[in-house]
Amino acid sequence: MDRAISDVGMFNALNAMGGAGQIDRTVSNNTNTGLYCTFIIFGVLGGAIVNLLGIRWTICLSGLTYALYSSSYIYYNHTKNGAFSIATGPILGIGAGILWSAQGMVMMSYPEEHQKGKYISIFWVIFNLGGVIGGIVPFAINYGLGKGNVARPLPDSCYIAFVALQALGAVCALTLAPPERVVRSDGSHVVLMRYTNVRYEMVEILKLFLNPWILLLIPMSLASNFFYSYQYGPYNGALFTLRTRGLNSMLYWGSQMVAAYAVSFLHDRETMSRRHRGILSLSILAVLANVMWACTLAVQLRYTRGPDATHDTNDYPGGLIDVTEPSRAAGPMILFCFMGAVDAHLQSFVYWLIGTMTNDSQMLARYAGFYKGMQSLGATVAWQLDAQNVSLLAQVIANWVLLVVSLPFTFVVAMNIKKHSDESSIEQPPAEDWLIQSDGHKMMVDYI
Repeated sequence: MDRAISDVGMFNALNAMGGAGQIDRTVSNNTNTGLYCTFIIFGVLGGAIVNLLGIRWTICLSGLTYALYSSSYIYYNHTKNGAFSIATGPILGIGAGILWSAQGMVMMSYPEEHQKGKYISIFWVIFNLGGVIGGIVPFAINYGLGKGNVARPLPDSCYIAFVALQALGAVCALTLAPPERVVRSDGSHVVLMRYTNVRYEMVEILKLFLNPWILLLIPMSLASNFFYSYQYGPYNGALFTLRTRGLNSMLYWGSQMVAAYAVSFLHDRETMSRRHRGILSLSILAVLANVMWACTLAVQLRYTRGPDATHDTNDYPGGLIDVTEPSRAAGPMILFCFMGAVDAHLQSFVYWLIGTMTNDSQMLARYAGFYKGMQSLGATVAWQLDAQNVSLLAQVIANWVLLVVSLPFTFVVAMNIKKHSDESSIEQPPAEDWLIQSDGHKMMVDYI
């Protein structure tokens, strides 16, 4: 959990500032494009890598890539040369794909079936606590600057704080207990006690592309990270002063904590069938998300650009919005919090939905990785839309359309949720791949 706070949480806080804390979003957009390009590949492969190498070292080493990413902006602050930052993007994409696969496995396979919503919310609350802490850092450091008339980048001190916390989180991952030592509250083991090898994992990864339920989730996967580039840059980064962006980041991730906790009660409500819970949760999400994008469109129609290399402010009426201007700030800031709440509901729902498909940790690691890989494909496109200066209005419309298109496909999956996950239906490696040890346990023959 320390890893969740310090690595991904700090990364999210930094990006929620808009442009990773920089005025010109070009370098950040190109860095994140490279990040999500490799994230696509290593998200899909991440489950196999985690199954082969275990969670402790994969989380530790992948966590260090987050610290490398943040440190690159210290160099950029002094040189204005974005090459180093852009180069760290693909490296972070490799680490993130593996890390999120491990995270998904833990979050969805450790709890009993009736507690999956609770465990997902616990992770989401702790994970977003990192974003809240990360938002406090730039807000506190930059508060004394006052409203100011121009946009400013984050100072070195903020980036140094991010790097230190991310490195600490990566090292803390080594203290995690291996999954085979974890026992659920009902006495059952978390994992099916089996070994694996490279050949078997690659075959299982390829099977994901033939799984109809996983394929039906692709549209929602594409939509689930598509909106970050718009919300972080053209919205928070373009509308607000630096210190207000930090405060917004803190409130955005705080609203995610509240929303994730709230929706967990619906996902674990045993008086309703799992299928009915899934349909109701998706219906609520559909209403909230459409309201959110309608409100966002209303705000977006009031401006066309934010600060950039040639402009030190935006063209929003009255210029950059500061927290000391409640009449101007209240509406846009509340909407940004609402965006965070909708995001938390969406992510919690999709993870819970995937968690209803099986309780097997190795299978869930692959499912989580595939979800993150497809999610990253959408994010890659979204970051490039902003990098190529696609109009902000067009970005809003693209986000809204993608969400609406994804809903019917996700509804089909929700309609087919089973009452219980049947472990006996999980495919095992071919019989000839097993050796029986003297103690009666099965062990796979390693062909590599």
